[in-house]
Amino acid sequence: MRSQLTAPLAAALLFAASAVAPPPAEAHHSFAMYDPDKLLTVTGTVQIFEWTNPHAVIWLVASGQAEQLTDRWSVELPTSPGNLTRMGWTKHSLKTGDRVTIALNPLRDGRHGGSLKKVTLLDTGQVLTASGTAPVASNVK
Repeated sequence: MRSQLTAPLAAALLFAASAVAPPPAEAHHSFAMYDPDKLLTVTGTVQIFEWTNPHAVIWLVASGQAEQLTDRWSVELPTSPGNLTRMGWTKHSLKTGDRVTIALNPLRDGRHGGSLKKVTLLDTGQVLTASGTAPVASNVK
């Protein structure tokens, strides 16, 4: 009789434990640090393109400031590499040395950084955008 009670009791305990366990957390940070009401345009040279989770990052040296890393910009893409891939991006979309113009929502605190709206490769005219709803990679000549 003891073995007949063990299985139902174990199942009931497992169910009760799962009912009170917290759901898995979805880690994500806020974009509140960026000012969505402002749009800045920065032209420069890609120093590094980090294809990393949770968001890819473009490190840019503004034009005329190649020797001064104090004018280095950090531009965060608003979604993950997986989503960017579905939008036409690859880890090779931007390369070190590419000359670009980037439209971004700047950091609220005035530091050199922002959230990407679009990037234009100056040598080819290619425009890459990234947003949660309607991003595409397109060639504009």
